[in-house]
Amino acid sequence: MPMEGAAALAEFPELRRLVDLINAGWRLLPVSAGGELVEVRGMRAWPQDWVDTIVVRFTTDAAGLRCGPSGGVVWERVGDLTEVVDGLLTLPPPSDPDAPQLVLRSTTELWTP
Repeated sequence: MPMEGAAALAEFPELRRLVDLINAGWRLLPVSAGGELVEVRGMRAWPQDWVDTIVVRFTTDAAGLRCGPSGGVVWERVGDLTEVVDGLLTLPPPSDPDAPQLVLRSTTELWTP
């Protein structure tokens, strides 16, 4: 791990949860503005066009959701990084009978918490 990553994990151990997402098959993308990291966005695609996403702005400011094939949100959580990652990692795969299927709201534009 690069020294910057180790220093960030030492200062903010909650960031290890992002490693948990990567290990679960997530793709993460850092977003910078003016040379500074402003947020991390992530996604995990499932078969049949289901998608889980996360946006992390700080360890206390994160949001995650699952969208179905129609683009409708079937699950979402806003809170600290640990709460959101725990929710996403315990969310059953879309094909599981216990997975959320009911559309809570539709999305017509890029979602940002």
